[in-house]
Amino acid sequence: MKFSFKNDYSEGCHPHILQSLLQHNLDQQAGYGEDEYSLLAKKLIKEKINNKDSEVYLVSGGTQANLIVISSILKPYQCVVSASTGHILNNEAGAIEATGHKVLSIETADGKLRPSDIVPVLEGHMNVPHQVMPKLVYISNSTELGTVYNHQELKELSDFCKRNQLYLFMDGARLGHGLTAEISDLTLEKVAQLTDIFYLGGTKNGALIGEAIVLNNQVLQEDFAYNIKQKGALLAKGRLLGIQFAELMKNDLYFDLARHANQQAMKIKNALKEKGFESLSDTYTNQIFPILPHDLIQVLSGKFDFYVWKKIDENFSAIRLITSWNTPDEAVNDFIEIIKNF
Repeated sequence: MKFSFKNDYSEGCHPHILQSLLQHNLDQQAGYGEDEYSLLAKKLIKEKINNKDSEVYLVSGGTQANLIVISSILKPYQCVVSASTGHILNNEAGAIEATGHKVLSIETADGKLRPSDIVPVLEGHMNVPHQVMPKLVYISNSTELGTVYNHQELKELSDFCKRNQLYLFMDGARLGHGLTAEISDLTLEKVAQLTDIFYLGGTKNGALIGEAIVLNNQVLQEDFAYNIKQKGALLAKGRLLGIQFAELMKNDLYFDLARHANQQAMKIKNALKEKGFESLSDTYTNQIFPILPHDLIQVLSGKFDFYVWKKIDENFSAIRLITSWNTPDEAVNDFIEIIKNF
């Protein structure tokens, strides 16, 4: 059987989560997120961001989180700004547009948005009231290209949004990987300080399912629970999510798992670099995009699953490799061995 480098959710969940789910399986608990495990998970998250005034809501998946957040914030005539690689633009079947909100895309080389990228969009939408109104800036950390924001970049973007009355929303499906990248100077506390709303992704970092939406802007907290319920995201057995996030937050397991995934990817990245292979972007997270000759790609595909991401020319293509919290040394070493012997 081939080993998969296609995604970071091929495995089930970390054993601590399974053990806790089994241990508490027959405990009777309140429903709809009022169980003691969900309350504990929310408490632990608030402690890690050092903001007791933030509100935390647990939902089942990333598309669901994006849909609920964006549709709850925007008025019918307002829109969201995203990098052209943004998940809401390319991989959510038009979920945002289906709510009546336009997504304005911006081409960027590295998947990150900067104030200078957004200025032309604002200037191009001043024909009031004939055009949609940009109101929300959507970013990902790590991005869909595996790149990360540093503290200065996020602060500049946050300040820009405040000056222009824009909300800043961070998709954190891979936030653990972004924060534990070796070049990252961001912390969870800084993310909470600089965003109006973000979420901690569990699905791609050791959980069975689940994302934790964190609302830092108190204006956005009002009636948010109604949006959760209306979109079908308020689970009667909320304990399923609460137990998982409580385990992930204990002893920083969440960050340890993300760090492992990053380190495994960096082993492969360094081996490719030693062989002289270039990449689409210089990443330090669990996503890498090496540019390889087609004959090497064919050899690797005999033993591993991965996506051929982009054709470069007649002889080379970029592939996408993603490591997970559970990627073993054996798989990484086997992949590297093929590269070394090519």
